[in-house]
Amino acid sequence: MLAGFSFYKKAPIALAATAVLTFLILYVAHLSWMNPEITNLVPVLKSYWLTIHVAVITASYGFFALGSFLGILNLFLMILQNKQNTARIQSKISELTRINEASLIAGIYLLTIGTFLGGVWANESWGRYWGWDPKETWAFITILIYAFVLHMRSIPSLKNAYAFNVGSLFSYFSVLMTYFGVNYYLSGLHSYAQGDPMPVPNMLYYTIAFFVGLSVFAYQINKKYEKK
Repeated sequence: MLAGFSFYKKAPIALAATAVLTFLILYVAHLSWMNPEITNLVPVLKSYWLTIHVAVITASYGFFALGSFLGILNLFLMILQNKQNTARIQSKISELTRINEASLIAGIYLLTIGTFLGGVWANESWGRYWGWDPKETWAFITILIYAFVLHMRSIPSLKNAYAFNVGSLFSYFSVLMTYFGVNYYLSGLHSYAQGDPMPVPNMLYYTIAFFVGLSVFAYQINKKYEKK
């Protein structure tokens, strides 16, 4: 919702998008497919850095989620193009792409700052700033991925709205890996709640296949009308 309030004056749809995202997040949180047992915090988590570090990192995920949502919306708009509405839809895609870029910039700033703050906390708790722990490594990978997406405009062949929106969509999978995947499939100092390995849900494969199909279809339609 913070991301939506940040951009709603320039694009009211940003607030609507984050309202949908907030609903989905709360809905998934209450599905109860995870173990709801509450236990005592491990000693390292009994620190004020827990609030600071996690809040900044999670805020960045909200901005990245908005970027991913706008990327999906723009791909659907590309598919809906026809001879009568091309100019109007291209204008809307351009507007939403600018909001998308601003959201990703805010997200990468927050993620980078949050990662540095995590290093300060790590030094206080474990006596070192960085140790290539799986969580740390994937946070770094996520920063690199979003840095690449934001700098794709420097590559002539990728300097277009389609490439940027596809990048903003698929780059969010690195956030999901950092937030969820590391906890369940990799072991490290950040795996506080690690239990039995969870099977990869089939829905993930269907979702990836759907987004790949959406991207290919949007590319074909957009290429046809972009030339005109």
